[in-house]
Amino acid sequence: MSAIQKGFQILKAVTAAPDGLSFSEIIAATDVPKATAHRLLKELVELSALTQSPVSRRYQGGLLLASLGAAVTADYDLRRVARPHLQALHDATGQVATLGIRNDDVGTYLDKIEPRDFGIRLHSEIGKSFPLHCTAMGKVMLSYADVPTIRRLTNRKLESYTENTITDGRRLREELKQIAADGFAIDREEITRGLICIAAPVFGVDGSIAGAMSCTFPSYVFDNKSMDEEIRTITLHARAASGAAPDIA
Repeated sequence: MSAIQKGFQILKAVTAAPDGLSFSEIIAATDVPKATAHRLLKELVELSALTQSPVSRRYQGGLLLASLGAAVTADYDLRRVARPHLQALHDATGQVATLGIRNDDVGTYLDKIEPRDFGIRLHSEIGKSFPLHCTAMGKVMLSYADVPTIRRLTNRKLESYTENTITDGRRLREELKQIAADGFAIDREEITRGLICIAAPVFGVDGSIAGAMSCTFPSYVFDNKSMDEEIRTITLHARAASGAAPDIA
């Protein structure tokens, strides 16, 4: 059994006990050797995965576990709530529809629905990360971040993926202001040549941004037409996923 497996054994045993466990009770419950258990418990307390009472010396679950659990639960709730609206968006457009969240300095794909015959290979597998500065979902989520976060993420070196990638922080900040005002973002072949992506924010029950929903189109779709209809459709379904009444006429 690896150290990670032993650590999880300890975590499961401690968190399953309403009043926590003492060292001897942990040994009895897990069969982890005393020396190993002592070392792992010390590390788990240092990580805030567990706490130890200075009076009773019993171990209980720490704030790290609560934080991770809340984050996972929130993300899965968003995916569950947004799924029918993501499907409806895909059905309405016939294009790849994605749901993403911001995970600190990157985005993460939470869900995706795509047509089987989509001719261009996408790298949007569920669970994979994506940059914020050159993707529609990334930009729309970043536009709702606080000013210090926007400054920090736009003042660093911005990687260029295509000739359309915005690598100038000042220019990106100006676009983020416009995105926040418009309520949608567009990736104009900024991460992948030949693809245009349109995204709109998805809000949580507390009114704060929870993620973003997007559609990806081959760029030739817009050679002789505007994006207005697609923008309205994506915004409509993102609002519906937010639980807001759609008010687009």
